[in-house]
Amino acid sequence: MLLYVIRKKLQLPVRGLLLIAISISLSAGIQAASMKAGTGVVDITCRNPEKRIDDPLYARAIVFDNGEVKAAVICIDTIAIGGIGSLHEDFLPAVRSRIEDELQIRRQNILVNASHNHLTGSQVCEDVVDKTVQAVRKAFNGLTDVRIGSGAGYEDRIMMNRRLQLKNGKEWTIRHANPCPPDDEVTGIGPTDPEIGILRVDRADGKPLAVFYNFAAHPYTGISGGGVTAELPGFASAVIEENLGQGVTAFFLQGAAGDITEILYKDVNSPRTPEPFGNKLGLSTLKALKKINCQETGLLKVVTEKIELPLRTDIESRINSLEEEQAELVASLRSTSLNFKTFLPLYIKYSLDPEFPSYYSYRYLHEERIGRESLKGMDASNRNNLDKYLENIRAMEKCARIQENLNMLKRRQAEIEAEESPTKPVEVQAMRIGDFVLVTFPGELFVEIGLDIKESSPFENTYIAGYSNGYYHYGPTAEAYQGMAYEDTNCLFAPEWEAIYKSKVAAMLGELE
Repeated sequence: MLLYVIRKKLQLPVRGLLLIAISISLSAGIQAASMKAGTGVVDITCRNPEKRIDDPLYARAIVFDNGEVKAAVICIDTIAIGGIGSLHEDFLPAVRSRIEDELQIRRQNILVNASHNHLTGSQVCEDVVDKTVQAVRKAFNGLTDVRIGSGAGYEDRIMMNRRLQLKNGKEWTIRHANPCPPDDEVTGIGPTDPEIGILRVDRADGKPLAVFYNFAAHPYTGISGGGVTAELPGFASAVIEENLGQGVTAFFLQGAAGDITEILYKDVNSPRTPEPFGNKLGLSTLKALKKINCQETGLLKVVTEKIELPLRTDIESRINSLEEEQAELVASLRSTSLNFKTFLPLYIKYSLDPEFPSYYSYRYLHEERIGRESLKGMDASNRNNLDKYLENIRAMEKCARIQENLNMLKRRQAEIEAEESPTKPVEVQAMRIGDFVLVTFPGELFVEIGLDIKESSPFENTYIAGYSNGYYHYGPTAEAYQGMAYEDTNCLFAPEWEAIYKSKVAAMLGELE
């Protein structure tokens, strides 16, 4: 009746009337658009009586539904989604298939992120697929009207870049698998990303339902004594959930953390625990959360595509180069009368008083008066042996790092040789929830690449969910391949992969506008 009156008053043809009808329909759809969300949490810890459980491992799920699009985000306390760790390669397809069949959420709209907790190992239960689906089912069955807001927090006290730039133009990765380089060889260090990307989800009555917090960290401190722990993200989520109460669920989304490490990763002077770092991250998230206002929105978009990334072809030449460097280091070893038992006390003594290491100064003055140089001669001989022993230690440390990198290169070479194509299909996903945008990478993306994507994105609140929807080792910058460090050694892709990935991400972000 309304359209008939409009047509008569404006004397419009039928075609014009249809255009108005379509416009009114679209406007009504926009105004009526609303979002529902629900959360589900299930314990996935393997209950081994021989293993102490400090804090359990969880699969956390949230489902969004705007009436036209359904999407699910799953966050799991594990090292990776397949590839390495407890979750097998069939985990992701099995979970997606069951969710699609049971809940009619398209598999392309399901994002699965690993916290990258290194110390889960066999601590994840065998029925993790069932329990992950159970978490999503709980979320789906608990759908309720929500309002959404996004913003950012800041935390720079708990992490650092782990790639050290050296005088020789190469780089050295801070790892437990090898010692750190001598201080006088280090010239610089890479960047970090202190931004905490936050999505706040409130119920219609204003009470909090869920909090996403995206952060680039590398949770592998562990707990002295070896108990099961969800690491830094577990403690951070506990701080958020306990402070907000009301059944809120905190979702940690691991970021672009491929070259990031915890600040005290190599500390040997205090018991290892990630709790202080987790507390800081949780409190910094809560501080920022207070400033975020939620609004009604039905904006939910997901774009999922496969891209072909080129596999590297330089591994054989890199192996040859490293083996040559290792041979030179072995050839540089020099004979010395010292072993570690005699080296250590001498080193301490000569470091404590370089001018008069062997006795009080008056002995040296006395020898000088009577024309003798016994102490000075002994000191010269000891210093010579100390220098040679120190150089041998440095060569040994470099050899150990090279050997570890050689082992990595050979493992990646075996994977590449097993491929039937010079490229590998890799899934990339872009998800927009209100004004909050996530871009995925199935592996350990360098923080520099994440920062570049954020900077170039048309959306203010754009964040990187690394370690999502699969695992293909490291994603270094093209420049980083010259560093000859751990990450660019433990990598399947040729340097050209970075430009291809960034180009695809830019196009996908354009589809979310």
